[in-house]
Amino acid sequence: MSVPLIHIETTPDLPQEADVVVIGGGVVGVFTAYYLARRGVKVALVEKGLVGAEQSSRNWGWCRQQNRDARELPMATKSLDLWEKLAEETGEDPGFRRCGLLYLSQNESELAGWAKWRDFARTVGVTTHMLSQQEATERGRATGRVWKGGVFSPSDGTADPSRAVPVTARAIMSAGGTVHQNCAARGIEVSAGRVSAVVTEKGTIRTRVAVMAGGAWASSFCHQLGIRFPQASIRASIMAVAPGANDLPDALHTAEISMTRRSNGGYTLAISGRARVDPTPQQLRFIREFIPMFARRWRSLAPGGLEGWRQGHETLRKWRLDAVTPMEKVRILDPKPDMKQIRLTHSRACDLMPGLRPMAISNVWAGYIDSTPDGVPAIGEVESIPGFILAAGFSGHGFGIGPGAGHLIADLITGKPPIVDPRPYRPERLSASAWGRVADF
Repeated sequence: MSVPLIHIETTPDLPQEADVVVIGGGVVGVFTAYYLARRGVKVALVEKGLVGAEQSSRNWGWCRQQNRDARELPMATKSLDLWEKLAEETGEDPGFRRCGLLYLSQNESELAGWAKWRDFARTVGVTTHMLSQQEATERGRATGRVWKGGVFSPSDGTADPSRAVPVTARAIMSAGGTVHQNCAARGIEVSAGRVSAVVTEKGTIRTRVAVMAGGAWASSFCHQLGIRFPQASIRASIMAVAPGANDLPDALHTAEISMTRRSNGGYTLAISGRARVDPTPQQLRFIREFIPMFARRWRSLAPGGLEGWRQGHETLRKWRLDAVTPMEKVRILDPKPDMKQIRLTHSRACDLMPGLRPMAISNVWAGYIDSTPDGVPAIGEVESIPGFILAAGFSGHGFGIGPGAGHLIADLITGKPPIVDPRPYRPERLSASAWGRVADF
Protein backbone atom coordinates (compact mmCIF):
# COMPACT_ATOMS: atom_id res chain seq x y z
CA MET A 1 0.00 0.00 0.00
CA SER A 2 1.34 3.40 -0.97
CA VAL A 3 -1.43 5.33 0.77
CA PRO A 4 -0.48 6.75 4.20
CA LEU A 5 -2.28 4.95 7.05
CA ILE A 6 -1.48 4.22 10.68
CA HIS A 7 -1.93 0.58 11.66
CA ILE A 8 -3.44 -0.52 14.97
CA GLU A 9 -3.80 -3.68 17.03
CA THR A 10 -7.37 -4.97 17.35
CA THR A 11 -9.34 -7.63 19.22
CA PRO A 12 -7.85 -11.13 18.70
CA ASP A 13 -10.83 -13.33 19.66
CA LEU A 14 -14.16 -13.31 17.87
CA PRO A 15 -17.21 -13.14 20.17
CA GLN A 16 -19.82 -15.87 19.94
CA GLU A 17 -22.65 -13.34 19.98
CA ALA A 18 -23.24 -9.58 19.79
CA ASP A 19 -26.19 -7.20 19.77
CA VAL A 20 -24.95 -5.74 16.47
CA VAL A 21 -22.31 -6.83 13.97
CA VAL A 22 -20.93 -4.13 11.70
CA ILE A 23 -19.42 -5.41 8.45
CA GLY A 24 -16.73 -3.12 7.08
CA GLY A 25 -14.06 -1.08 8.86
CA GLY A 26 -14.19 2.08 6.80
CA VAL A 27 -15.28 5.46 8.11
CA VAL A 28 -19.01 4.67 8.13
CA GLY A 29 -18.67 1.25 9.76
CA VAL A 30 -16.23 2.48 12.38
CA PHE A 31 -18.37 5.47 13.39
CA THR A 32 -21.46 3.25 13.52
CA ALA A 33 -19.73 0.86 15.89
CA TYR A 34 -18.27 3.76 17.89
CA TYR A 35 -21.63 5.39 18.61
CA LEU A 36 -23.21 2.03 19.41
CA ALA A 37 -20.42 1.12 21.85
CA ARG A 38 -20.74 4.49 23.59
CA ARG A 39 -24.41 3.64 24.24
CA GLY A 40 -23.56 0.35 25.88
CA VAL A 41 -24.54 -1.81 22.90
CA LYS A 42 -22.50 -4.99 22.54
CA VAL A 43 -21.06 -4.43 19.07
CA ALA A 44 -18.50 -6.32 17.00
CA LEU A 45 -16.93 -4.80 13.89
CA VAL A 46 -15.39 -7.16 11.32
CA GLU A 47 -13.04 -5.98 8.57
CA LYS A 48 -11.62 -8.24 5.87
CA GLY A 49 -8.35 -6.29 5.76
CA LEU A 50 -7.22 -3.31 7.84
CA VAL A 51 -9.49 -0.62 9.23
CA GLY A 52 -9.50 2.47 7.04
CA ALA A 53 -7.35 0.87 4.34
CA GLU A 54 -9.63 1.41 1.35
CA GLN A 55 -11.34 4.65 0.32
CA SER A 56 -11.49 5.98 3.88
CA SER A 57 -7.74 6.67 3.74
CA ARG A 58 -7.60 7.47 0.00
CA ASN A 59 -9.70 10.64 -0.08
CA TRP A 60 -8.88 14.34 0.25
CA GLY A 61 -9.91 14.56 3.90
CA TRP A 62 -12.48 17.31 3.32
CA CYS A 63 -15.30 17.69 5.85
CA ARG A 64 -17.56 20.14 4.11
CA GLN A 65 -20.98 21.67 3.92
CA GLN A 66 -20.05 23.82 0.92
CA ASN A 67 -21.78 22.66 -2.29
CA ARG A 68 -23.48 19.70 -0.64
CA ASP A 69 -26.67 18.40 -2.20
CA ALA A 70 -29.71 19.48 -0.18
CA ARG A 71 -30.35 15.87 0.87
CA GLU A 72 -26.87 15.52 2.38
CA LEU A 73 -26.40 18.99 3.85
CA PRO A 74 -28.07 18.31 7.24
CA MET A 75 -25.84 15.29 7.74
CA ALA A 76 -22.77 17.28 6.72
CA THR A 77 -23.58 19.98 9.28
CA LYS A 78 -24.11 17.47 12.09
CA SER A 79 -20.94 15.63 11.10
CA LEU A 80 -18.81 18.74 11.51
CA ASP A 81 -20.03 19.07 15.10
CA LEU A 82 -19.26 15.39 15.73
CA TRP A 83 -15.80 15.68 14.18
CA GLU A 84 -15.09 18.59 16.49
CA LYS A 85 -15.98 16.55 19.60
CA LEU A 86 -14.06 13.43 18.60
CA ALA A 87 -10.62 14.29 19.98
CA GLU A 88 -12.05 15.17 23.39
CA GLU A 89 -14.21 12.04 23.48
CA THR A 90 -11.50 9.62 22.41
CA GLY A 91 -8.34 11.26 23.75
CA GLU A 92 -6.77 10.90 20.31
CA ASP A 93 -6.37 13.41 17.49
CA PRO A 94 -8.14 12.54 14.21
CA GLY A 95 -6.49 15.56 12.59
CA PHE A 96 -9.72 17.56 12.35
CA ARG A 97 -9.49 21.33 11.95
CA ARG A 98 -12.09 23.91 10.92
CA CYS A 99 -9.60 25.59 8.63
CA GLY A 100 -12.20 26.73 6.11
CA LEU A 101 -12.35 25.65 2.46
CA LEU A 102 -11.36 28.02 -0.35
CA TYR A 103 -12.78 27.81 -3.88
CA LEU A 104 -11.33 30.00 -6.66
CA SER A 105 -12.59 30.37 -10.22
CA GLN A 106 -12.16 32.19 -13.53
CA ASN A 107 -15.53 30.95 -14.81
CA GLU A 108 -18.63 33.13 -14.52
CA SER A 109 -20.99 30.15 -14.83
CA GLU A 110 -19.20 28.32 -12.01
CA LEU A 111 -19.33 31.40 -9.80
CA ALA A 112 -23.05 31.76 -10.52
CA GLY A 113 -23.60 28.17 -9.43
CA TRP A 114 -21.75 28.78 -6.17
CA ALA A 115 -23.78 31.93 -5.56
CA LYS A 116 -26.98 29.95 -6.11
CA TRP A 117 -25.85 27.40 -3.53
CA ARG A 118 -24.97 30.24 -1.13
CA ASP A 119 -28.53 31.55 -1.42
CA PHE A 120 -29.90 28.09 -0.66
CA ALA A 121 -27.48 27.58 2.24
CA ARG A 122 -28.70 30.76 3.91
CA THR A 123 -32.18 29.25 4.17
CA VAL A 124 -30.82 26.40 6.33
CA GLY A 125 -28.46 28.46 8.46
CA VAL A 126 -25.17 27.64 6.71
CA THR A 127 -22.66 30.45 6.23
CA THR A 128 -20.57 30.73 3.09
CA HIS A 129 -18.95 33.86 1.65
CA MET A 130 -18.79 34.76 -2.03
CA LEU A 131 -15.48 36.47 -2.77
CA SER A 132 -15.03 39.46 -5.02
CA GLN A 133 -12.19 39.57 -7.55
CA GLN A 134 -10.03 41.46 -5.06
CA GLU A 135 -10.88 39.13 -2.16
CA ALA A 136 -10.33 36.00 -4.21
CA THR A 137 -7.03 37.25 -5.56
CA GLU A 138 -5.84 38.12 -2.05
CA ARG A 139 -6.82 34.73 -0.61
CA GLY A 140 -5.22 33.03 -3.61
CA ARG A 141 -2.09 35.17 -3.58
CA ALA A 142 0.15 32.09 -3.45
CA THR A 143 -0.91 31.38 -7.04
CA GLY A 144 0.27 34.76 -8.30
CA ARG A 145 -2.91 35.00 -10.40
CA VAL A 146 -5.85 37.37 -10.59
CA TRP A 147 -9.10 35.47 -9.95
CA LYS A 148 -12.58 36.50 -11.03
CA GLY A 149 -14.06 35.34 -7.75
CA GLY A 150 -14.49 32.52 -5.34
CA VAL A 151 -16.07 31.12 -2.20
CA PHE A 152 -14.80 30.72 1.34
CA SER A 153 -16.70 28.46 3.76
CA PRO A 154 -15.24 29.29 7.19
CA SER A 155 -16.93 26.58 9.27
CA ASP A 156 -15.83 23.70 7.01
CA GLY A 157 -12.59 21.85 7.54
CA THR A 158 -10.45 18.78 7.05
CA ALA A 159 -9.50 15.64 8.98
CA ASP A 160 -6.56 13.33 8.43
CA PRO A 161 -7.50 10.23 6.37
CA SER A 162 -4.41 8.41 7.61
CA ARG A 163 -5.50 8.73 11.27
CA ALA A 164 -9.23 9.29 11.61
CA VAL A 165 -10.55 5.75 11.14
CA PRO A 166 -7.82 3.90 13.09
CA VAL A 167 -8.07 6.18 16.13
CA THR A 168 -11.87 5.85 16.13
CA ALA A 169 -11.51 2.07 15.92
CA ARG A 170 -9.34 2.17 19.04
CA ALA A 171 -12.08 4.20 20.73
CA ILE A 172 -14.61 1.44 19.93
CA MET A 173 -12.53 -1.02 21.92
CA SER A 174 -12.05 1.46 24.75
CA ALA A 175 -15.84 1.82 24.95
CA GLY A 176 -16.36 -1.95 25.22
CA GLY A 177 -16.84 -3.00 21.59
CA THR A 178 -14.62 -5.37 19.62
CA VAL A 179 -12.82 -4.81 16.32
CA HIS A 180 -11.53 -7.67 14.17
CA GLN A 181 -9.11 -7.11 11.28
CA ASN A 182 -8.32 -9.68 8.58
CA CYS A 183 -11.71 -11.22 9.28
CA ALA A 184 -13.99 -11.22 6.24
CA ALA A 185 -17.75 -11.53 6.65
CA ARG A 186 -18.86 -14.17 4.15
CA GLY A 187 -22.61 -13.77 4.63
CA ILE A 188 -25.49 -13.81 7.07
CA GLU A 189 -27.84 -16.43 8.41
CA VAL A 190 -31.58 -15.83 8.63
CA SER A 191 -34.00 -17.46 11.09
CA ALA A 192 -37.75 -16.85 11.26
CA GLY A 193 -37.38 -14.29 8.50
CA ARG A 194 -34.77 -12.03 10.12
CA VAL A 195 -31.01 -11.84 10.66
CA SER A 196 -29.79 -14.40 13.19
CA ALA A 197 -26.02 -14.51 12.62
CA VAL A 198 -23.07 -13.18 10.63
CA VAL A 199 -20.78 -15.85 9.20
CA THR A 200 -17.11 -14.84 9.02
CA GLU A 201 -14.01 -16.69 7.89
CA LYS A 202 -13.04 -17.08 11.57
CA GLY A 203 -16.41 -18.22 12.90
CA THR A 204 -20.06 -17.30 13.31
CA ILE A 205 -21.35 -14.46 15.48
CA ARG A 206 -24.95 -14.78 16.63
CA THR A 207 -26.79 -11.46 16.28
CA ARG A 208 -30.15 -9.97 15.35
CA VAL A 209 -28.72 -6.91 13.58
CA ALA A 210 -26.07 -6.73 10.85
CA VAL A 211 -24.90 -3.46 9.28
CA MET A 212 -23.42 -3.72 5.80
CA ALA A 213 -20.90 -0.86 5.54
CA GLY A 214 -18.62 -2.54 3.04
CA GLY A 215 -18.05 0.38 0.67
CA ALA A 216 -17.31 -0.78 -2.86
CA TRP A 217 -18.00 -4.41 -1.84
CA ALA A 218 -21.54 -3.77 -0.60
CA SER A 219 -23.48 -4.58 -3.76
CA SER A 220 -21.77 -7.91 -4.41
CA PHE A 221 -22.42 -8.87 -0.75
CA CYS A 222 -26.08 -7.90 -1.10
CA HIS A 223 -26.28 -9.95 -4.29
CA GLN A 224 -25.57 -13.07 -2.22
CA LEU A 225 -28.75 -12.33 -0.24
CA GLY A 226 -30.99 -11.66 -3.24
CA ILE A 227 -30.89 -7.90 -2.61
CA ARG A 228 -30.58 -5.71 -5.70
CA PHE A 229 -28.43 -2.72 -4.75
CA PRO A 230 -27.35 -0.62 -7.79
CA GLN A 231 -23.79 0.50 -7.17
CA ALA A 232 -20.85 1.32 -9.42
CA SER A 233 -17.30 2.42 -8.72
CA ILE A 234 -14.79 4.66 -10.46
CA ARG A 235 -11.01 4.61 -9.97
CA ALA A 236 -9.61 7.92 -8.78
CA SER A 237 -5.85 8.63 -8.61
CA ILE A 238 -4.30 10.94 -6.00
CA MET A 239 -0.81 11.97 -4.94
CA ALA A 240 0.92 13.63 -2.01
CA VAL A 241 4.02 15.81 -1.76
CA ALA A 242 6.43 16.09 1.14
CA PRO A 243 6.27 18.87 3.77
CA GLY A 244 8.09 22.14 3.26
CA ALA A 245 5.82 24.39 1.20
CA ASN A 246 4.82 27.45 3.22
CA ASP A 247 2.10 30.12 3.01
CA LEU A 248 -0.27 27.99 0.94
CA PRO A 249 -4.02 27.57 1.63
CA ASP A 250 -4.98 24.70 3.94
CA ALA A 251 -7.64 23.47 1.50
CA LEU A 252 -8.16 24.81 -2.02
CA HIS A 253 -10.34 23.84 -4.98
CA THR A 254 -9.96 25.15 -8.52
CA ALA A 255 -10.99 23.70 -11.88
CA GLU A 256 -7.34 22.77 -12.48
CA ILE A 257 -6.39 21.23 -9.15
CA SER A 258 -7.53 20.64 -5.58
CA MET A 259 -5.13 20.47 -2.65
CA THR A 260 -5.26 19.75 1.08
CA ARG A 261 -2.64 20.24 3.77
CA ARG A 262 -1.98 16.98 5.61
CA SER A 263 -1.17 16.63 9.30
CA ASN A 264 2.52 16.19 8.50
CA GLY A 265 2.63 19.49 6.60
CA GLY A 266 2.64 17.91 3.16
CA TYR A 267 -0.17 18.25 0.63
CA THR A 268 -2.61 15.89 -1.05
CA LEU A 269 -3.17 16.83 -4.70
CA ALA A 270 -5.96 15.74 -7.05
CA ILE A 271 -8.00 16.81 -10.06
CA SER A 272 -11.60 17.03 -8.91
CA GLY A 273 -13.92 14.51 -10.55
CA ARG A 274 -11.25 13.05 -12.85
CA ALA A 275 -11.32 9.25 -12.78
CA ARG A 276 -11.21 6.03 -14.81
CA VAL A 277 -14.23 3.81 -15.37
CA ASP A 278 -13.08 0.20 -15.14
CA PRO A 279 -15.77 -2.09 -16.58
CA THR A 280 -17.00 -4.86 -14.26
CA PRO A 281 -19.86 -7.39 -14.38
CA GLN A 282 -21.77 -5.39 -11.78
CA GLN A 283 -21.30 -2.13 -13.63
CA LEU A 284 -22.68 -3.65 -16.80
CA ARG A 285 -25.64 -5.03 -14.85
CA PHE A 286 -26.61 -1.59 -13.54
CA ILE A 287 -25.65 0.48 -16.56
CA ARG A 288 -29.19 1.70 -17.21
CA GLU A 289 -29.53 3.11 -13.69
CA PHE A 290 -26.26 5.02 -14.06
CA ILE A 291 -26.93 6.64 -17.43
CA PRO A 292 -28.05 9.97 -15.83
CA MET A 293 -25.00 10.04 -13.56
CA PHE A 294 -22.50 9.31 -16.33
CA ALA A 295 -24.27 11.70 -18.71
CA ARG A 296 -23.78 14.53 -16.24
CA ARG A 297 -20.14 13.72 -15.49
CA TRP A 298 -18.81 12.23 -18.70
CA ARG A 299 -16.35 15.09 -19.29
CA SER A 300 -14.41 14.08 -16.17
CA LEU A 301 -14.45 10.31 -16.76
CA ALA A 302 -12.28 8.22 -19.06
CA PRO A 303 -12.42 4.54 -20.00
CA GLY A 304 -10.33 2.30 -17.77
CA GLY A 305 -9.00 -1.21 -18.13
CA LEU A 306 -9.54 -4.59 -16.52
CA GLU A 307 -8.28 -3.45 -13.11
CA GLY A 308 -11.77 -3.56 -11.57
CA TRP A 309 -12.62 -6.91 -13.13
CA ARG A 310 -9.48 -8.45 -11.61
CA GLN A 311 -10.09 -6.95 -8.15
CA GLY A 312 -13.40 -8.82 -7.87
CA HIS A 313 -15.29 -6.31 -5.73
CA GLU A 314 -18.05 -5.98 -8.33
CA THR A 315 -18.50 -9.63 -9.19
CA LEU A 316 -21.88 -11.21 -9.86
CA ARG A 317 -20.59 -14.61 -8.81
CA LYS A 318 -22.28 -16.35 -5.89
CA TRP A 319 -19.96 -17.71 -3.20
CA ARG A 320 -20.31 -20.31 -0.46
CA LEU A 321 -20.14 -19.53 3.25
CA ASP A 322 -17.74 -22.41 3.87
CA ALA A 323 -15.19 -21.47 1.20
CA VAL A 324 -12.77 -18.65 0.49
CA THR A 325 -14.55 -15.56 -0.89
CA PRO A 326 -13.32 -12.71 -3.13
CA MET A 327 -12.89 -10.53 0.00
CA GLU A 328 -10.29 -12.95 1.33
CA LYS A 329 -8.43 -13.04 -1.98
CA VAL A 330 -8.27 -9.24 -2.12
CA ARG A 331 -8.02 -8.04 1.47
CA ILE A 332 -7.52 -4.42 0.47
CA LEU A 333 -8.61 -2.76 -2.77
CA ASP A 334 -5.34 -1.15 -3.83
CA PRO A 335 -5.72 -0.46 -7.55
CA LYS A 336 -2.96 0.90 -9.74
CA PRO A 337 -2.95 4.70 -10.02
CA ASP A 338 -3.31 6.31 -13.42
CA MET A 339 0.25 7.61 -13.80
CA LYS A 340 -0.67 9.81 -16.76
CA GLN A 341 -3.15 11.58 -14.49
CA ILE A 342 -0.62 11.71 -11.64
CA ARG A 343 1.87 13.49 -13.90
CA LEU A 344 -0.82 15.92 -15.05
CA THR A 345 -1.88 16.52 -11.45
CA HIS A 346 1.68 17.34 -10.39
CA SER A 347 2.27 19.59 -13.39
CA ARG A 348 -0.94 21.53 -12.81
CA ALA A 349 -0.26 21.86 -9.09
CA CYS A 350 3.23 23.24 -9.62
CA ASP A 351 1.97 25.67 -12.25
CA LEU A 352 -0.80 26.86 -9.92
CA MET A 353 1.32 26.92 -6.76
CA PRO A 354 5.00 27.57 -7.56
CA GLY A 355 5.79 26.95 -3.90
CA LEU A 356 5.17 23.24 -4.50
CA ARG A 357 7.87 22.84 -7.16
CA PRO A 358 10.74 21.99 -4.77
CA MET A 359 8.65 19.44 -2.87
CA ALA A 360 9.29 15.77 -3.62
CA ILE A 361 6.42 13.43 -4.44
CA SER A 362 5.98 11.28 -1.33
CA ASN A 363 3.08 8.98 -2.26
CA VAL A 364 0.81 8.10 -5.17
CA TRP A 365 -2.26 5.88 -4.92
CA ALA A 366 -5.67 5.11 -6.33
CA GLY A 367 -8.98 4.07 -4.82
CA TYR A 368 -12.43 2.96 -5.87
CA ILE A 369 -15.17 5.49 -5.14
CA ASP A 370 -18.52 3.69 -4.97
CA SER A 371 -21.67 5.51 -6.00
CA THR A 372 -25.43 5.13 -6.18
CA PRO A 373 -27.33 6.22 -9.31
CA ASP A 374 -28.39 9.49 -7.67
CA GLY A 375 -25.14 10.17 -5.80
CA VAL A 376 -26.79 9.96 -2.36
CA PRO A 377 -25.97 7.12 0.07
CA ALA A 378 -28.31 4.26 0.91
CA ILE A 379 -28.87 4.04 4.67
CA GLY A 380 -31.58 1.99 6.30
CA GLU A 381 -33.02 -1.44 6.99
CA VAL A 382 -33.64 -3.60 3.93
CA GLU A 383 -37.34 -4.45 3.88
CA SER A 384 -36.87 -8.02 2.66
CA ILE A 385 -34.53 -9.00 5.54
CA PRO A 386 -35.40 -7.44 8.92
CA GLY A 387 -32.27 -6.74 10.92
CA PHE A 388 -30.10 -6.18 7.82
CA ILE A 389 -29.12 -2.51 7.58
CA LEU A 390 -27.45 -1.13 4.46
CA ALA A 391 -25.02 1.79 4.75
CA ALA A 392 -23.20 2.19 1.45
CA GLY A 393 -22.99 4.12 -1.80
CA PHE A 394 -21.52 7.28 -0.26
CA SER A 395 -20.42 8.52 -3.69
CA GLY A 396 -17.15 10.11 -2.62
CA HIS A 397 -18.69 11.96 0.33
CA GLY A 398 -18.40 9.29 3.01
CA PHE A 399 -15.31 10.55 4.83
CA GLY A 400 -16.74 13.97 5.64
CA ILE A 401 -20.21 12.77 6.60
CA GLY A 402 -19.07 9.50 8.19
CA PRO A 403 -19.68 10.62 11.80
CA GLY A 404 -23.24 11.76 11.02
CA ALA A 405 -23.98 8.58 9.07
CA GLY A 406 -22.67 6.39 11.90
CA HIS A 407 -24.68 8.35 14.46
CA LEU A 408 -27.84 8.03 12.34
CA ILE A 409 -27.42 4.26 12.01
CA ALA A 410 -26.87 3.94 15.76
CA ASP A 411 -30.04 6.01 16.30
CA LEU A 412 -32.07 3.74 14.02
CA ILE A 413 -30.80 0.61 15.77
CA THR A 414 -31.34 1.86 19.33
CA GLY A 415 -34.64 3.64 18.68
CA LYS A 416 -33.31 7.10 19.54
CA PRO A 417 -34.57 10.23 17.74
CA PRO A 418 -32.54 10.31 14.51
CA ILE A 419 -29.84 12.95 14.27
CA VAL A 420 -31.17 13.83 10.79
CA ASP A 421 -34.24 12.86 8.79
CA PRO A 422 -33.47 9.35 7.47
CA ARG A 423 -36.04 9.40 4.66
CA PRO A 424 -33.80 10.81 1.87
CA TYR A 425 -31.43 7.87 2.35
CA ARG A 426 -33.92 4.98 2.29
CA PRO A 427 -32.54 2.12 0.15
CA GLU A 428 -36.01 1.50 -1.32
CA ARG A 429 -35.83 4.73 -3.33
CA LEU A 430 -33.29 3.09 -5.64
CA SER A 431 -35.78 0.45 -6.77
CA ALA A 432 -38.61 2.94 -7.30
CA SER A 433 -37.01 4.58 -10.32
CA ALA A 434 -33.77 4.31 -12.27
CA TRP A 435 -33.99 8.00 -13.13
CA GLY A 436 -33.91 9.69 -9.75
CA ARG A 437 -32.48 13.18 -9.34
CA VAL A 438 -28.70 13.10 -9.52
CA ALA A 439 -26.95 15.00 -6.74
CA ASP A 440 -26.25 18.59 -7.72
CA PHE A 441 -22.77 18.70 -6.19
